[in-house]
Amino acid sequence: MKAVVVGATGLVGKELVRLLLNQKKYSKVIVIARRRLSIVHPRLEQQLISFDELNVCPAEWFEGADVFCTLGTTMKQAKSKEKFKLVDYHYVVELGKLVKKHHANKLLVVTAMGSSESSLFFYSKVKGMTERVLQELQLPQLIIVRPSLIIGNRHEFRFGESLAARLSSWLSFAFKGKMKKYKPNEAKDIALAMMKLALLCKEPLRIVSSSEIASWAKQRIYK
Repeated sequence: MKAVVVGATGLVGKELVRLLLNQKKYSKVIVIARRRLSIVHPRLEQQLISFDELNVCPAEWFEGADVFCTLGTTMKQAKSKEKFKLVDYHYVVELGKLVKKHHANKLLVVTAMGSSESSLFFYSKVKGMTERVLQELQLPQLIIVRPSLIIGNRHEFRFGESLAARLSSWLSFAFKGKMKKYKPNEAKDIALAMMKLALLCKEPLRIVSSSEIASWAKQRIYK
């Protein structure tokens, strides 16, 4: 069995690639990215492309694969609504079409808590659009993971995330009951949950909330 990771240079993507390479159920891990990872591994295959050219990816990359999408940007990074939508909607939907066209096993994608086309916030609205179109593609299996704020060790400093991580640690007692879904999610937990969902979840459509991520990350994988 092989895995394909699109968006492997981001916080969740890097964690995911590391986990997949340590999981013997995957005989090959194909990374589709704009720049090369520093990882060297006998089961790792890196394919460097522009995401504007996703539609020319060959069928053999996807056939029979579990496809993981951790693509995503921020309004600050994108610098415009158009560029944000290009990454978080157009590229992700194009990947979904390839999953269907080239007969991949499934698609697992990271969106965000609060994703909704009816949202007043552009970020959440675009995420909601992406989810709807992916569901309309009627893929063999679609797993949507909706984290809260994603925290972890980034190369660039993000003040808001750093503050949220500290507050989350100090105020862990506050994230109970209805407030549980607002607790920030560790990137490593999201990656671990995605891998275990790919191996264990059998539902054709599964939407995983932020509060479910940690419990999925703890699931056992039996031989």
